Amino acid sequence: MKIIIAGAGAVGTHLAKLLSKEEQDIVLMDVDADKLDELQSYNLMTITGSPSSLRDLKEAGVKNCDLFIAVTPTESQNITACMLAANLGAAKTLARIDNYEYLQPENKEFFKKLGVDELIYPEMLAAQEIITALKTAWVRQWFELYGGALILLAVKIRENALIVNHRLSELSGGNHFYHVAAIKRKETIIIPTGNDKILTDDLVYFTTTPNHIEEIRILSGKEYTQIKNVMIMGGSRIAIRTADYAPDYMNIKIIEFDRDKVTKILERVKDVGVIQGDGRDPELLREEGLQECEAFIALSDSSETNILACLNSKQYGVKKTIAEVENLTYIDTAESLNIGTVINKKLIAASRIYQLLLTSDVSNVKCLALSNAEVAELVAKPGSKITQHAVKDLNLPKDLTIGGLVRNGVGMVVNGDTQIFPYDHVLVFCLNTAIKKIEKLFN
Repeated sequence: MKIIIAGAGAVGTHLAKLLSKEEQDIVLMDVDADKLDELQSYNLMTITGSPSSLRDLKEAGVKNCDLFIAVTPTESQNITACMLAANLGAAKTLARIDNYEYLQPENKEFFKKLGVDELIYPEMLAAQEIITALKTAWVRQWFELYGGALILLAVKIRENALIVNHRLSELSGGNHFYHVAAIKRKETIIIPTGNDKILTDDLVYFTTTPNHIEEIRILSGKEYTQIKNVMIMGGSRIAIRTADYAPDYMNIKIIEFDRDKVTKILERVKDVGVIQGDGRDPELLREEGLQECEAFIALSDSSETNILACLNSKQYGVKKTIAEVENLTYIDTAESLNIGTVINKKLIAASRIYQLLLTSDVSNVKCLALSNAEVAELVAKPGSKITQHAVKDLNLPKDLTIGGLVRNGVGMVVNGDTQIFPYDHVLVFCLNTAIKKIEKLFN
């Protein structure tokens, strides 16, 4: 499969690195040669050129391209590039956009006629993740597989948890309503075996079914908190979309320093409190009732500011904090500081695009922003190795684990005795080193 990625920014670069680990023909193009030089060690081709140049597109081989992805910082250039690529022979195109209006169902056919098959709006995806985090405040990360039939959730384990300091083999017993798919301990990802223990401050990834979520909460020693009062620092597009998506029972207050932005927010969002001021000012936060809020969301342009603001809000007794951390090098630091949920719209966007690149046998892939790992939902083909034996007899590589499956629309947790059938939708949690091994198991 030949894939051309236009734009070597954070989204394009992350996507190119992911795909370079697979047997794909990847071309990354950008006008900035220095950005491309940093990727010479990866299994991909780089071209210095503009995606809105016919000559450069032809040089990149767009005529024989299976998928053309435009993720430059400029929306108009992305749309133009996709239109040109489609007319030059690209089989499918995708553009990164900044305008929510374009995503309306009635506009989808319009863009298809122009030659733009798919649109992706990173700010909208980030806002959706924030709302999910607010609805499940005790969870660090939450992913729904196959329409919610199977749930993957990440929980920070404290010393009061029932499962702390126990080996996984001791915890399983006769209860098979959850599976520990992975453990993040400081900066290390562990694909656990029965001999591994869960320790205090581990971030544990559970797979379970929707009817057992409450049991996971109890095992993890977490209290249920309904988020009603939310304060957002920074009036960005993510903040506006979050306010739009918030359920009616949530009271949203946005603090923004820029007076012009405040005016625009007031025009754009209804039933939301908007305060003009510095969200870093402790006195202002006290005056606006931070101590009465269950959640604080930091969405300023500075990753450092967002991390510090969340740490500060914890001192006011805020239960749930969410920080936008766009600097990838700070993500592990943010997690180690225990600030709560971390949002990175670039990783979210790259993950969503990655889903579109996979074959029809894979319906969902999620790149976990807090770990060097991925979650894939794959369909077991008839005759594939994964269907030949019970899980315990498959001799699976140590860098992947099977967390659950969906059979005929019903989710179930996998254990060693589980036999996977053809056409089962299987949840695989793996380190980056295992991507190629998955294909051998399922094809």
